[in-house]
This record gives sequence, C-alpha cells and structure tokens, in this order.
Amino acid sequence: MKVDFATDTGAVRSSNQDACSCGLFPGGGAWAVVCDGMGGANGGNIASAIAVERIEELLKSGYKENMSPGNIKSMIINAVLRANTAIYQRAAEEAGLQGMGTTAVVMLAVKNRLYVAHVGDSRAYLKSRDGIRQLTMDHSYVQNLVNFGQITKEEARTHPRRNIITRVLGVHDDVNVDYAAWDFAAGDMALACTDGLTNYADEDLLEEYTDRHSGDSGALIHELIRFAIDSGGSDNITIAVVDNI
Repeated sequence: MKVDFATDTGAVRSSNQDACSCGLFPGGGAWAVVCDGMGGANGGNIASAIAVERIEELLKSGYKENMSPGNIKSMIINAVLRANTAIYQRAAEEAGLQGMGTTAVVMLAVKNRLYVAHVGDSRAYLKSRDGIRQLTMDHSYVQNLVNFGQITKEEARTHPRRNIITRVLGVHDDVNVDYAAWDFAAGDMALACTDGLTNYADEDLLEEYTDRHSGDSGALIHELIRFAIDSGGSDNITIAVVDNI
C-alpha cells in the first residue's frame, strides 16, 4: 500500500478549514482521513482538527493485524463517533465554538478490502479496472433533491444551496455514520476529497486524471488541486489517495 495527501486553501478563502492525515499500518494496511470543517474560521479549523486527531489516534491504537471485518467496522465507526463526542464537548465548553462541525471520510485498506465510513458531503471514490465510481452519498440538501429526481447531479454542483449539509460531526451529541466495504485489488486506487474538488470535478474528469497519473499519486493530487484552483478555487481543497500497489 501507498498513501499520500495534500491540502490547499484555494483561490478565495483566507484560511483552510480542511484537515487530513494518512498512514500505513504494520503488516501493509493503510488508512486516510479527510475532514472539512464549518462554523466560522476558528470553529471550522478546530472541528476538523479534532476529528482528524481523534480518528487517527483511535485507528492507530485499535488496529491489529488479522482483525475480522466486523471488528474493523466497529473500530472505524467508534472512531468517528468518538470524534463527534470530542467536538460536541469542546463546543459546549466554549461559547464562541457553539455550532461548529465537520464532515469526515475515513478509508482503511487491508488485504484487498477497502472499508469506508463517512458523514457529510466529503467523498470517497474507487478507481479499478472497471473505471471510477463514487462510494459515498453526500449528506446534503442538494443530494436529497437529486435522490428525488428534482435536479441532476450536474445541476447539484452549481446549485445555490449546495453548501447546506444535513449531517455533520459535532453539532449533535450523536450522529449516524454511513459505512460500507469494497473489493480493493492490486492496482486499485481509493481517493477521498472535500467538496473543494467535487464542486468542479465530475467522475469523467476524475477518471481522466487518474488514468493520466496512474501510479503517481503525488502528481495526481497536485494536478487535481491545480485544476480546482484554475476552475475558481472557491473553497479549500483536500485530497487523500490510497494506492494498492
């Protein structure tokens, strides 16, 4: 396995409320966490940083080689829930941080399986020999409109209410976490990102870039960030990649 990530403030924002981390487990597994904070400059920064720190801590301390799929699921979901509690408690302690929250995408790859948990509208994608597909479904107002057939996926990217998120970490004392597992064969690549990228990039473009930079995740991430900035860069942009090499 190989992991890489980068984050950029973008062309418009003065601060970066995204946070990200990734790493390798003993025995060859890999993990990545991507978060997009909200709730004012300070609140967003703090919420995403808490989430990444807490999730990273619990993945590193909880992971063991030869864990069962059920134990992996419990570990990842518990890590996200513990992050939710940590953000919620911090906001309760400081009046200026009330209402802060963050999205979260957690990817864990081990033994040709990819485990993904998420809350919010940051996304995970899987690139395989069959092409690229979105693994997560946004928890957002515009995704609900898409689900009910009221707008298209293309219209959702430019909808004036696309920033309304229906589920985040830290705003309530509990949260539902979406989770799924996928085959992750040699040569496959998993990508997690914030909406600073997906507001501009559809699946066709992501497939074009992943084909062009196959095997070079650093170049892929750099070029996708540059594409998002050149397209307007209206939000922070964060991308993490796990390669099954």
